[in-house]
This record gives sequence, structure tokens and C-alpha cells, in this order.
Amino acid sequence: MAASSTTEGNSSGEGGLSCDIFAGEWVPNPEAPYYTNKSCWAIHDQQNCMKYGRPDAEFMKWRWKPNCYDLPIFNPSQFLEIVRGKSMAFVGDSVGRNQMQSLICLLSRVEYPIDVSDTGDDRFKRLQYKIHNFTLASFWTPFLVKAKEHDPDDTIGAGLFSLYLDELDESWTTKIDEFDYLIVSDGHWFFRRLIYRHNGRPIGCHSCMVQNLTDYPAPYGYRLAFRTAFRAIISRENFKGITYLRTFSPAHFDGGAWDGGGNCMRKRPYESNEAILEGVYLDMYNAQIEEFRAAEKEGRQRGLKFRVIDVTHAMLLRPDGHPSGYGHWKNASKPNDCVHWCMPGPIDTWNDFLLDMMKME
Repeated sequence: MAASSTTEGNSSGEGGLSCDIFAGEWVPNPEAPYYTNKSCWAIHDQQNCMKYGRPDAEFMKWRWKPNCYDLPIFNPSQFLEIVRGKSMAFVGDSVGRNQMQSLICLLSRVEYPIDVSDTGDDRFKRLQYKIHNFTLASFWTPFLVKAKEHDPDDTIGAGLFSLYLDELDESWTTKIDEFDYLIVSDGHWFFRRLIYRHNGRPIGCHSCMVQNLTDYPAPYGYRLAFRTAFRAIISRENFKGITYLRTFSPAHFDGGAWDGGGNCMRKRPYESNEAILEGVYLDMYNAQIEEFRAAEKEGRQRGLKFRVIDVTHAMLLRPDGHPSGYGHWKNASKPNDCVHWCMPGPIDTWNDFLLDMMKME
């Protein structure tokens, strides 16, 4: 199972006893959802399952119940008071952006932000909550480290990326000093065709089909990318904020891969004893956690706080929460999406976790 053994995600349960908020079950929540696709403009079409005709709504009506604690539902007023005068950045891929959009929608019951971005690139957004003087930003970095896509006209280049595992992606690493909170995550891009480079030289690959290069499983590059990313954060002398690692979020393709007709049509969550984290997903999770622990220890020497939002086990149990074929019109020639999460939906729980942890600081 994916429940974390670290203490950073623990909350104070009844009687002040320590509780692992990431070990538990999904239980019915008839009061949900707390926003809709019509009340929140921040939902991207790809996660707007109700817009595109998803016929069932039960996937929105569950909440996470830790085994030893009643995790509160997200309170937008409380969150905005905690972050008054502060700033938060989401660093990672489109699943991380999915969480940021969930946060915007949850906060919309109190305040909507205005766009103060200094670029028209939607991958790098900066939003301002004027009433609470709170800044929310996103930095797109699907590999966390420097990466380059090969020329598709090259005989080996179609869909192939070079990852410079020891080099920083300066599109985000040079811009974090001002932030009080970093939410760092990444995941499914590491299953693509990749060439791994160190000191600029190829040292191996993942599914690259290039002669004379050793093929490594996805967790190899994943581990080294997080190692470099964490070191980049620790080395920023002016960064004084809290870093939250949001752990790997499993996909749930059934009957085929993402590009081979795979789907995810389940209508209810699994119970905790119905699903086990195993195989490459377990290896990805373990690589993250091990690099996190090393960074936490090193960061502590510089007075930095590292925390883990361990969503892996909870989301392993939610094959019902993906857009599947409801992230686009039926006549669109697009694969089913069993990676991202419908909004409203189970991803809103990630921000329940986040707020509960922020209250403990």
C-alpha cells in the first residue's frame, strides 16, 4: 500500500494523538460537491466531465476518511486567512495544474483571483487574490529538469525527449525565491521515450529504441530528476518557504494502454483492501519518497521545511474519478483520459490534505 510512514503528513486527531491522514477509506459524502462546472471558470475542458455528458454523478460524492481522524472538508475562508499576504506555486505537470485548478474552484466560494501573469503562456500563470493579498502561480515543468524534444523529422526523434538529469530547468528554479509554499509533483511524462543525459552525454534511455544505449525502467530517471529538483530548491539561498512533495498519482487504464483503447469506466471507489500498489507504480512511489527523505534531511540543515502530501494510496482507490471519454465531445478523435481527474471530483481531497497540513505549521 502507499500509505506514508513519514510524519510530515500526520495531523492531530482526537485527543491530540498523532494520525496518518493518508491511511483510510473513501466514505459517502452526500453534501458534495462544493462547486460545479458552471460556478467555476477554472476547470479546463479536459477535466470538465459534466460538460461533456458524463451520465453519473456519484464520483463527486465521496470524501476521504483517515482511519484515526475525521479529515475536515476544505474551508476556503480558513485557507485564505492562513495565506494572507503570502504566495504559493505549483511546480510540475498537468496533473499538478489539475490540483491548482481545484484549489481555485474551492476558493471561489470566497474570492476569485485576477490574472496578473507577465506572459500569455498558460503554462506559467500568476494569479492574485486582491482581498487577501495572496499570489498563486504555476510553473510548467513535466520533467522537473532541463529537457529537449528531438526533431520529429529525425528518424529516431518522433516523441523522443532528452532529459539532462543533472541540469536545472531554470524556467522554475530561478523564480521560486519569493514563494512561501511550493507544491512539487510530476509523474506520467517519465513513461515516454526518453534519452537520459549526464554532463550532456547520453548514459541510457527509457523505451528509446536507440542502439548502444542501455534501456532503464521509468523510475530510474524519475528518481534522478527529483534528486536534482530538490537540490535546486535547497541551493537557493533566498528561498525560505515550505516545500510540499505531492506523491505519484496512479492512472487506471483498463483494457489497453492510453493510446491503445484503454478506458476507466468504474462507477465507485475501491475499498482499501481491493487495490494494491505494485509494479512500476510502486517503484515510482518509492523513488519519490526516498529522494524526499534525503532532501528533507539535507534541507533541515539549512532551516528548510519539507513535507509530503501522500495522495498515492487514496488515488489508487479512485478509478471512477477520471474523465475517461468525457473530457471532449464524442466525435473528437482523442484517447480516453485515465490520468487526470474530473472536477469536481476526488482531486479536491488533495487540497483537504494541503490545508490540514498547513494548519499544523
